[in-house]
Amino acid sequence: MAAEEDVKQRQIIENRARNISHNVRCTECGSQSIEDSQADVAILLRKLIRDEIKAGKSDKEIYKKLEDDYGETVLYAPKFDLQTAGIWLSPVIVGGIAAGIWAYQKHRQRTNVHIMALNLVRGVPLTPREKETMLDILTPPPPPIKWWWPGK
Repeated sequence: MAAEEDVKQRQIIENRARNISHNVRCTECGSQSIEDSQADVAILLRKLIRDEIKAGKSDKEIYKKLEDDYGETVLYAPKFDLQTAGIWLSPVIVGGIAAGIWAYQKHRQRTNVHIMALNLVRGVPLTPREKETMLDILTPPPPPIKWWWPGK
């Protein structure tokens, strides 16, 4: 019975150590986790993690110790704070700016169409570009080709 519990305890420690090791970057390799690396420093870090687990430390405490000893870049998922906020939020900001530009252009295009229509009613001649824009907008698109429909 005691042997089974000992085996279970070792499996729990091993699983926790592997989970943590997958999230820690090898400081020598840079592109591999310490779980995948065979560098000396990776082997030492894996041993350190197992020793810390056996000492009763939580995963958060182990990550904090590694970050304090080796810097934030040792972790694959850096924390979100004021220094990294720009990096984390830049895709959202760029997407928002692009959506805003697109919406403004669509709004401006519709506004210009209304102005062109009013000018037509008033008898003001359209420029060649305005005529082309009006034709593009007012010409219905061709019906889609139904390539999956037999006989058409």
